[in-house]
Amino acid sequence: MTMYARIKVFLEMIKFSHTIFALPFAFTGALLAAKGLPTLAQAGWIVLAMVGARTAAMGLNRVIDADIDGRNPRTAGRAIPAGLLGRGSVIVFIVLSVLLMLFAARMLNPLCLYLSPVALGFILLYSYCKRFTALAHVVLGICLAGAPLGAWIAIRGSADLPAFLLAFAVLFWVAGFDILYALQDMEFDRQSGLHSIPAKLGLNGSLWTSRIFHLVSCLFLLALHLYLGLGAFFLAGLVATCGMLLYEHHLLRGGNLDALDAAFFNMNGYISVTLFLATLLDTLSAGAV
Repeated sequence: MTMYARIKVFLEMIKFSHTIFALPFAFTGALLAAKGLPTLAQAGWIVLAMVGARTAAMGLNRVIDADIDGRNPRTAGRAIPAGLLGRGSVIVFIVLSVLLMLFAARMLNPLCLYLSPVALGFILLYSYCKRFTALAHVVLGICLAGAPLGAWIAIRGSADLPAFLLAFAVLFWVAGFDILYALQDMEFDRQSGLHSIPAKLGLNGSLWTSRIFHLVSCLFLLALHLYLGLGAFFLAGLVATCGMLLYEHHLLRGGNLDALDAAFFNMNGYISVTLFLATLLDTLSAGAV
């Protein structure tokens, strides 16, 4: 297999296109921290740090879970268990991704670099969580919550209350939709002795836990709106976000997993982009006053 083909398979394996879930939240954090538009250099290094972190995270998860993926009919076709990529090749990509993240963090500011090992620690922890705790979904939420928090730190050089409000909103949003996604593997997890909210609480308990998490996420966004005194555009984005979350749960009512792809990929992509655009419009309108 050529290097180009390996890279293509690797990007497909880590679902590189799904970076859209976290990157808009990073830019939302950057806009709020800058109280306007960040510099082009800041935006560029934030993108590179995000790409490096997410690529490393997904690559690690695929390497660490390769044996589990091979036993699960849903994931047996992934690149490593299917023999399309060797673990050694994926580890090379992971190392390069970590180096990219660290270099981008260094170019942003010292605090970003100093906190990078913490982010990498949570990324590593997540890949092992399902072996000992049903709270793996929350740990994944912490990992993605690092996107807006890290972007805020990249701009301000400090971690302030608004950054944590946005980070907690992302944490509960991600944990909520990851619980829904894990419903696909509920029976496999139980049979394999793996831990997850669906394996522990079943279908109905998982749906309600996800609903509560998403309600909490909306409350943190409302707290952010009130604390910063944000404008009508952000409020409209918040209302739209809550509406899309309600629709996501409507699609999955009664455990209708046939709608999971639409609920997981489409709605969550729309949510992150909508909130970013609302923040951008709010920022631009405030700057024009």
